[in-house]
Amino acid sequence: MEKRSEFLKKKKNKGRRNIFLILLFLLLAGAGYFAYQYNNGVSMANEDKVSDSDSKENMKFEPFEGAEAQFGEINVLLIGNDARADEEEARSDALMIGHYNQDTNEVKLVSLMRDTYVEVPEYGMQKLNAAFFLGGPELVRKTIKHNFDVDVQYYAIVNFEGFSKIVDVIAPEGIEVDIPYAMSHGIGMTLEPGEQHLNGDQLLGYVRFRHDIQSDFGRVKRQQEALSKLKDEAVSMNTLFNLPKLLGVIDPYIDTNVDGKTLFTIGKGMLTGGKSKDLETLRIPAEGTYIDRRVNVGEVLDADLDQNKDLLKEFLSDANQNN
Repeated sequence: MEKRSEFLKKKKNKGRRNIFLILLFLLLAGAGYFAYQYNNGVSMANEDKVSDSDSKENMKFEPFEGAEAQFGEINVLLIGNDARADEEEARSDALMIGHYNQDTNEVKLVSLMRDTYVEVPEYGMQKLNAAFFLGGPELVRKTIKHNFDVDVQYYAIVNFEGFSKIVDVIAPEGIEVDIPYAMSHGIGMTLEPGEQHLNGDQLLGYVRFRHDIQSDFGRVKRQQEALSKLKDEAVSMNTLFNLPKLLGVIDPYIDTNVDGKTLFTIGKGMLTGGKSKDLETLRIPAEGTYIDRRVNVGEVLDADLDQNKDLLKEFLSDANQNN
């Protein structure tokens, strides 16, 4: 009887040890997979590196002093920087606020028109995009806070050169769009009209193009369309497995104060909990809240800032998410 009891005890301990070994193996395998995919993504990005003058190592800005991050809702200042443009005037920069709700895994996107006429702290009335060139992401944050009373916790400066690689990782078969007319001027390619799947380079050209009757308004609309469709492609198990690789692809092209753990957590939450949820978008200034003017800094959108401040805060509020 004692021998049987001792045998059962040894068998039980062996079973526990085997379970522990299996769990340890899975953890090690997961860590190895993460490292492999991440390094694979970095290798992909390094095949077409950004120039030294535009790399994140050479970006020198004032310390970012955004609001302290708390569980619940996160605002990320997204700044697109087109390093491939040949002329300063032709830069296809983008300025957005990405809003992520950690409770619902919902994502909202606010596009801020770069020609919006605002007061830049210490520099007076300027176009909104001047804040980045004058003082980097911290001055952009201060400008948004000063004019719209909305603060952000994080920032991310994304080089458009990496955009095409990110697209190809998320959507290897391309992103389907309906091009209304031929696009060629200023994008280094010709996109013919009609429904088609665009790869990363082509989609980059699609969102950069602004030489039409809608100018920057059309460009912002296409940016929101592309990001919305990319988000839809991303919420799949296949992309979840590719998330480490995607983070590796992004790394050389992004300067951000979001730590890797937080970035992975947000990405995981969006991919696993964001299915069937449309990306809500807003443009500031909103239609009917501004007039076109020519001032000392050029052609601007002279907006009713109080009205747009209310629209922005309502859009980002919890109450609006429940509607």
